[in-house]
Amino acid sequence: MTDHPVAYHPESIERLNESGIRITWSDGESTEWTARQLRDACPCATCREKHGKLLGDDDKEPSKPAKPIGLPVLSAAEAQPMRIMGMQPVGTYAYNIAFSDGHNSGLFTFARLRKESTD
Repeated sequence: MTDHPVAYHPESIERLNESGIRITWSDGESTEWTARQLRDACPCATCREKHGKLLGDDDKEPSKPAKPIGLPVLSAAEAQPMRIMGMQPVGTYAYNIAFSDGHNSGLFTFARLRKESTD
């Protein structure tokens, strides 16, 4: 399997159920993700800061998370099961994914989506 972004691209994306997708790549490989796995892997600056992952995709050591400033609050949307509401291509290298909690600012590169999902 190669990680060069031009070497592969999504051929199809299908829903596995209410909260999962399977991406089939142009080289025949496939990856499966749940909405929660994708949401937790969101690469946007806000999510990276929240999770203490301030370095890039290829960096080895994330910085230590900042100390919480206050008690966390769970919104009504966050209390619902996570779902993917939509996926829009961004150029020829990424997807913007909209989630049921209203979050939609992360760009998921093909390289990120190609990585094996983790439980």
